[in-house]
Amino acid sequence: MFGIGTQELLVIVLIVLLLFGGKKIPELMKGLGRGVRSFKDGMNESEAPDKKTSADNPA
Repeated sequence: MFGIGTQELLVIVLIVLLLFGGKKIPELMKGLGRGVRSFKDGMNESEAPDKKTSADNPA
């Protein structure tokens, strides 16, 4: 995984925990999940009109 070992990953997790605290991390992850879901919904919406127009106008 990008050349990151177990020890480096643990150090990164500890630094994030120290910076944000235990109570703030779940809120950050929830916000990140909402952002990803919104992005996926936006991608699906942009593909849906293309499919409808091709179905409405057969070649």
